[in-house]
Amino acid sequence: MINEQLQSVQMLGLKLPTDPRWVDLAEKDLTEILTDHAYCEQKAATACISLIQQYSDKEELVAALAPIVTEEWGHFRMVLAELKKRNLQLGKQRKDEYVNALLAFQQKGGGREAALLEKLLTCALIEARSCERFRLLSLHINDVPLRDWYHKFMVAEAGHYVLFIDLAKRYAPEAAVKKRWQEYLAYEADVMKNLALRGDRMH
Repeated sequence: MINEQLQSVQMLGLKLPTDPRWVDLAEKDLTEILTDHAYCEQKAATACISLIQQYSDKEELVAALAPIVTEEWGHFRMVLAELKKRNLQLGKQRKDEYVNALLAFQQKGGGREAALLEKLLTCALIEARSCERFRLLSLHINDVPLRDWYHKFMVAEAGHYVLFIDLAKRYAPEAAVKKRWQEYLAYEADVMKNLALRGDRMH
């Protein structure tokens, strides 16, 4: 499992793999992890809508993100359907310490274009970490039907991660994107080290 994790994080550029104990913790109470997953999908759709609203003049961005809004909301509905199938209830939304930490790292005051780069890289990083964790669930969760289910999310998140990086390179110099991305990756690794390991959180 360790080698699988290292391979996964290397492909995504992540500096630190998820603690192997996370899958065991997550499946102890599916209501909790599915609830958090549902709200993550909802917030992903909202983030794309916000980018479209703020940067409606960027035609390529709007065209690329519009279908992602639909896809993310479809994922939210998929999680709701899975909860219903298992006779589980959607719980309350929780504070997302991981995402809040990434938002705190965004550089402020650089202007509209600089802010776009920060937002795109933040979204890319969230998708990359989500992809890594969905992969772990698809490989190691004991509930076999959920393995294929999580595999579908893993594939989708990988595509979203690539899309956000590509958009960043479309609207900012590639050298600047690469430099800032490495800074985000290093910071995210520290965030992961310092966050408590919780099975009721996707991140």
